[in-house]
Amino acid sequence: MRIEVTGLVKEYRSGSRVLPILAGLDLWVDSGESVAVVGPSGSGKTTLLGLMAGLDRPTRGEVRLGDIPLSALTEDARAEFRAVHVGFVFQTFHLLASLTALENVEVPLELAPRSRRRPVGEVRRRAEGLLEQVGLGNRLHHYPAELSGGEQQRVALARAFVTEPRILFADEPTGNLDRETGATIVDLLRGLNDARGTTMVLVTHDEGIAGVADRVLRLADGELEEVR
Repeated sequence: MRIEVTGLVKEYRSGSRVLPILAGLDLWVDSGESVAVVGPSGSGKTTLLGLMAGLDRPTRGEVRLGDIPLSALTEDARAEFRAVHVGFVFQTFHLLASLTALENVEVPLELAPRSRRRPVGEVRRRAEGLLEQVGLGNRLHHYPAELSGGEQQRVALARAFVTEPRILFADEPTGNLDRETGATIVDLLRGLNDARGTTMVLVTHDEGIAGVADRVLRLADGELEEVR
């Protein structure tokens, strides 16, 4: 699914002051392409990702996912669109502590819109298969507290791909991991992404991690520039 960002502006008000975060960005990501956005903390990377996912509304500008302008959707419609078409990987894993690895991966399928819900057996098979792919076939019934940081992020990867999303947004997916573990996670992420032809936008402060993407952009002073 293609992503198009046109004239994207995000500003926050603090009293009488206007704080500019994004200054009229234009960005496109072709269907099946992977793009990394790099920049220091506070540069607006996560803000950009949230706007592209429809988690927040821009001050001005438009985001189109496929042929859908997000501004045309209600909040509920945007949430349903994400549930069907978008996967997320976060820095802090966001696993549910009371659920096992397998149950965490099943959650997006269980919360899918009614018309897209799958039989219980298929949900279980799909979740088990993805955990096998990320090397956790022997940890299905462990809780997050019983897993290392790298293992928790593997669970998060499986959860992100279990709905077969057409777009994946990854926000500093290695930020809480050591370099060796982070490199393993990025290799898994790229492998899962390539195998499924998913469109991916990765934001990171680590230009070494960004190297796995087809294109790399730098966000600075509210604007994007092409790195490669």
